[in-house]
Formats: sequence, C-alpha cells, structure tokens
Amino acid sequence: MKKMIMGLSFIFLMMVGLLHGQFVWANKSATSIEVPESATKGSEITIRVKVTHNANNFMHYTKWLQITVNGKEIARWDYTMTNRPEGATFTKEIKYKVEGDIEIKAEASCNLHGSAGIATAKVSVKE
Repeated sequence: MKKMIMGLSFIFLMMVGLLHGQFVWANKSATSIEVPESATKGSEITIRVKVTHNANNFMHYTKWLQITVNGKEIARWDYTMTNRPEGATFTKEIKYKVEGDIEIKAEASCNLHGSAGIATAKVSVKE
C-alpha cells in the first residue's frame, strides 16, 4: 500500500509538471554574474545576474535572489508560489556607482533544494 501511494504521488507530481510545461526535477538555484572587469571611479556600471533553475511552478521555484557589494546587500528579490520569477532561467539587472574596487556576490535559493552556491565577481577601479 505504501509503495502504491508513493508511486501515485510521483505520477501526480509529474502530471503537475507536465501541465505547467516542465518537469519537477530536483536541482538548486545557481547564479552567474556579468560585470565589466574595470571601471572609472565615479562611473555607473551594470550588474547582470543570471539565475538558472530547472523548474518554475507553484511547487518548485527560485525562492530568493540576493546581490551584495563588498558585503553589503544592494538588491534582493523574494518570490512565493503565487509570485514566482518570470521563468526557470531569468536575469536581473541593476546599476551601481563605483567609488573603489568592488567584490560582487550573488546567490539564489530554490524553495526545496537550496542554493548551488555564491557567485563572485570583481571590478577594479581606474582613477
């Protein structure tokens, strides 16, 4: 009986995934950062963070994305089952004024499986 219930539960989850155009496979949310290698002091740079995840449905989605510069949070997006990211893979972009060398960190987390880790990038400032 227990095996039958587990089997039916698995089939149900796969059906939900198919109805939403995707399977509900297990994976962690991962990030990558795109920034220039260097910038002029006082200039504004664009920080692009790409989040990749295998699913984006009400049961399995990226729960949050956080960006920090030199240890200080500069942006955060929180998601819920009814307010999910725009896709399983998505990009967020923000502007940041550089006054000195910076280290950017980005991390995202799956609501079920957590984070694949922190992505890091550095921008050196030219006078």
